[in-house]
Amino acid sequence: MHIVTGGAGFIGSNVARALVEGGCNDVVLVDDLTDGHKFANIADLNIADYLDKDELIARLSTDKSFAGGITAILHQGACSETTEWNGRYMMQNNYGYSKTLLHHCLEYATPFIYASSAAVYGGSSEFVEDPLFERPLNVYGYSKLQFDRYVRRVAETAKSQVVGLRYFNVYGPREQHKGTMASVAYHFNNQVLDEGEARLFAGNDGYADGEQLRDFVYVDDICKVNLWFLRHPEAAGIFNAGTGRAQSFNDVANAVIRWHNKGKIRYVPFPDHLKGAYQSFTQADLTQLRQSGCDVEFRGVEDGVKNYLDQLV
Repeated sequence: MHIVTGGAGFIGSNVARALVEGGCNDVVLVDDLTDGHKFANIADLNIADYLDKDELIARLSTDKSFAGGITAILHQGACSETTEWNGRYMMQNNYGYSKTLLHHCLEYATPFIYASSAAVYGGSSEFVEDPLFERPLNVYGYSKLQFDRYVRRVAETAKSQVVGLRYFNVYGPREQHKGTMASVAYHFNNQVLDEGEARLFAGNDGYADGEQLRDFVYVDDICKVNLWFLRHPEAAGIFNAGTGRAQSFNDVANAVIRWHNKGKIRYVPFPDHLKGAYQSFTQADLTQLRQSGCDVEFRGVEDGVKNYLDQLV
């Protein structure tokens, strides 16, 4: 039984799809479908079962047959809204819940692969898996960092696989429910369709108009990384999951415009409320990922956006 938490969300539903397409017939999705719109992400998936996130915790503590029958947990569930400032909720949902799953996996020697985030680096200009460079700018980033710290301490002598993947700027299919938190590729596509233009931030923090740089990574490649670690239980640790190549917002917008063969870019003033709390540059250092043996190749924005928009038609 392969359990995918956050299975109706963006990355979780794609990981579940990759498992099903890879021949897994025992995928169990776990999520909170209070927002029922997310059902669209999983309606086409031939899963074995669905559990509410609270039901999973109850089953782990009361049903030994269920608890002992888990092959691996791929923990993708979290509140990923960087604008959420309810720290109590964020820590219960992202930190406390994750600790419960971690301790279950350690007790049963079950592989545990979980989603961390590049948000742990926040205000840093270096993106290496080292405490020296971990400077979150919001409580979401802090919740992810604190769990990484906990993993480093508790799982140091683990006898089973524990892997944290620090996702950079992921984009791709099944993100439509995320609203304002969906990728810029998603928003640029809608803007070009609706208004004939993609709106980008003007220059700020020493960057020219639209030239802020992010490590944009296509969701299919993130799925491949998860499945690589699933196939290599000897590999463990906390790793960056990005392309290793920063590209500009202009690159993303131009890829969308090329796909539609229409549209233009318009620059809008950089919002005052984001000044000092915005990552103008991210780029995954892949040294440790490659040292683990993971050989997944990451596509650039040009190929990734084309593949994405091909699926949206």
